[in-house]
Amino acid sequence: MESQRVSDSPPMLSRRELMSVLLGSWAAGTIGCSRQSLPPEGEWLSPDFSVGHRIRDGLRPKYDPSSSEHADVVIVGGGIAGLSAAWRLKKAGLENFRLLEIEKVLGGTSRSGQSASFEFPWGAHYVPAPMKENRALVTLLEEMNVVVGKTEDGSPRVAEQFLCRDPEERVFVDGQWIEGLYPASGASADDLAQLEKFQAEMDAWIARRDDDGKRLFAIPIATGADGDVVRSLDQISMQQWMDDRGFTSSRLRWMVDYSCRDDYGLTMDQTSAWAGIFYFASRARVTSTSSQDVMTWPEGNGRFVKHFVNRVQDQLRPSTAAGDIQLALSEKGTAKITAWDSQSDQSVGFDAEHVIFAAPQFLAPYLIRDFSRIADRSTAAFRYGAWIVANVHLRDRPREDGMPMCWDNVIYESKSLGYVTSTHQTGLDHGATVLTWYYPMTANEGKVSRQQLLGMTWSDWAEIVLADLSRPHPKIASLITRIDIMRWGHAMIQPRPGFVFSEARLSAAKPIANLHFAGTDLSGVALMEEAFYHGVRAAEAVLAERKHPFESLL
Repeated sequence: MESQRVSDSPPMLSRRELMSVLLGSWAAGTIGCSRQSLPPEGEWLSPDFSVGHRIRDGLRPKYDPSSSEHADVVIVGGGIAGLSAAWRLKKAGLENFRLLEIEKVLGGTSRSGQSASFEFPWGAHYVPAPMKENRALVTLLEEMNVVVGKTEDGSPRVAEQFLCRDPEERVFVDGQWIEGLYPASGASADDLAQLEKFQAEMDAWIARRDDDGKRLFAIPIATGADGDVVRSLDQISMQQWMDDRGFTSSRLRWMVDYSCRDDYGLTMDQTSAWAGIFYFASRARVTSTSSQDVMTWPEGNGRFVKHFVNRVQDQLRPSTAAGDIQLALSEKGTAKITAWDSQSDQSVGFDAEHVIFAAPQFLAPYLIRDFSRIADRSTAAFRYGAWIVANVHLRDRPREDGMPMCWDNVIYESKSLGYVTSTHQTGLDHGATVLTWYYPMTANEGKVSRQQLLGMTWSDWAEIVLADLSRPHPKIASLITRIDIMRWGHAMIQPRPGFVFSEARLSAAKPIANLHFAGTDLSGVALMEEAFYHGVRAAEAVLAERKHPFESLL
């Protein structure tokens, strides 16, 4: 991971334009005031662009058979999907594998950070408690001592300390914090009637089953329906779906738009209606108002990363970027993987009987030799969103009246997603803490957003973070000791209209010779459960091909 101090290249827009575009016109008036209040310390972080860009631009380390290392399986990518595949192989007793990860730190967007006093997420920070049908995830959570039994109906029972403690969420609206994410303060009778109608529609989707008895929206999505009803939803945007049903309430539309930005990094006009409904319908067994309980930790989904790393540590090769994967197209051949070890600044080689490609799809043409010739599909339809995550360190909490600080704290009509309080699960409700602030870049296409990220400085983003937080907390600047900021250029796959049920996505998981694909983007939605599913699925496919004994968790 690259770390830079606070001096970077100049922004592409004026500061006033940046504030207006990224926060809204109200923010232009804060120019100057917020910058004068910036803390003296802060890091400007990002995934390691250097080796990846060199590979994109043609770096091909040479394979040296005399110094190559043999492995039964090589896993490319150390995010949740790759770590899940490694965990599944190890659990089945197959230990001669290697996992190659370009970063020094494993976990991808589920990684976490730590200061002298606190842990905090750098990306994904929660997982809904799984339903009993998700056997693989229940098995993992039992191993982690997170699931500690079953309820009367057979559903997994999560240990109390891992369920998000109350108060769970609040929204800042009309100058005050209120409980929940719907901005009910000041809502009209029509607003509330439309909310009730919307919830009834979601309840109908939750209850509906296809002819085979499958839920129309399920996690993982591979277990849900794929018939004409859900496919037709994927052809229109969530905004169009709302328009067609007369959902005009600005408060309801804000809540739905927030939900799309939260899970997909897209506004509701950019989001497939299938994905928009999936957000509300897949996490609930009976009604939309009784969604599965949320599991979370101070370090967010970094807790899963820690568990996986602890289980497969001997097989991990961090700071090792796969640069060339030459597949064995004959039945008994081995794949040759050439990688770049950034610690020693030299190439390393591996030969493997099987490869699991757990990196994003857009990297496949760059890393898999002759991909365009040997693959019968294109990765062009896979589009990814850029995000900013800031960890704001406070020496004390802002003084507040009314609703106390929650785990999830959202600002009505802000273009950010608000912040989570990393110390919430520890029970520390007073004193120093870290607020993890999230911002999806939705104004432009992914490539343009990534260029904008590269053109902005730590000071630009620190000013934006401070301006946004100052709306509900006017005096917060005096409490901030440092702001560390992470830029994610390809943070998550985007389920735009037409993508989820496209041939491009549906065919992307098909193996090529002795290579199997895994990765969140294969599902079209960036959820931990989907990354975990694909990691386990690919690992079990390899185990089956090797005739290695195992009992499927899927």
